[in-house]
Amino acid sequence: MKFTAAATLAFAASASAFAPAPAANSNTALQMSLKSDLANAGKIALAGAAALSIFAAPAQALTKSEINELTYLQVKGTGLANRCPEVVGEDTITPKSGQKLTEMCIEPKAWAVEEEIGKGGKTEKKFVNSKVMTRQTYTLDGVEGTLSTEGGNIVFKEKEGIDYAATTVQLPGGERVPFLFTVKDLVAKGNGGSFKPGFQMGGDFSVPSYRTGLFLDPKGRGGTTGYDMAVALPGLQSGEEGDDDLFKENNKTFDVTTGRIEMEVNKVNAAESEIGGVFVATQLGDTDMGSKVPKKILTKGIFYARVD
Repeated sequence: MKFTAAATLAFAASASAFAPAPAANSNTALQMSLKSDLANAGKIALAGAAALSIFAAPAQALTKSEINELTYLQVKGTGLANRCPEVVGEDTITPKSGQKLTEMCIEPKAWAVEEEIGKGGKTEKKFVNSKVMTRQTYTLDGVEGTLSTEGGNIVFKEKEGIDYAATTVQLPGGERVPFLFTVKDLVAKGNGGSFKPGFQMGGDFSVPSYRTGLFLDPKGRGGTTGYDMAVALPGLQSGEEGDDDLFKENNKTFDVTTGRIEMEVNKVNAAESEIGGVFVATQLGDTDMGSKVPKKILTKGIFYARVD
């Protein structure tokens, strides 16, 4: 798994509650398009992040042991609960049979949304820097999963934890893009048998719908409850002319798409069995339960985990 040494996408740093069956329908084309694009996009962005050192440890970064010494009142209102611990050291950890990655924390630091940019009468797709609008609740924490070896390389399979977070980012023009930041069912394959600085792993994960079937839109329509149609427009529900315009709004779907994450370890503390590094993840945003075409979202940040 080699990462392209380019920085064209580098930019400034700025759900276990349900397990629905994936809907094999109109999302197939979107997922295939995403998988073909994000494999390269993530690698390029991660290489750019490392080259420009945009993930340098923030001032007063705390290790896991230092955070554990703080009381509730010392953490309350500081934002520390939304931050991942820092790892100190450049050791090597070789996982043994039966060990797991636990207490994994994944903290986004910067976001970008793919947009069509017009210039000189031509349009091209580019990732545009975005600003997070969600309060400090967008970090994934307590994620854990099994470690195994295939062909001498480490394979991590995510099993449980706080592995999704509803997040909204805002484009420079004011448009807001909601998405479910997640690593559900992640299967990440590494490029070696030991965690050490420079170790890389990546893989695909599932992205559940931003909203569940119980959500009701402004017209009272939902996936598993609510009205079947907009009650104020009964004349368009006869299957005749006009119904096609409202089909996607009336027929809610629980869209499950595919995302991808690439991770690189840059710190290892063998004494504490800790690893830390940077990541780049790409996924689709909210489809408004099937009525909108989702946008592609690029997320960069840092991660922490323990080998137990």
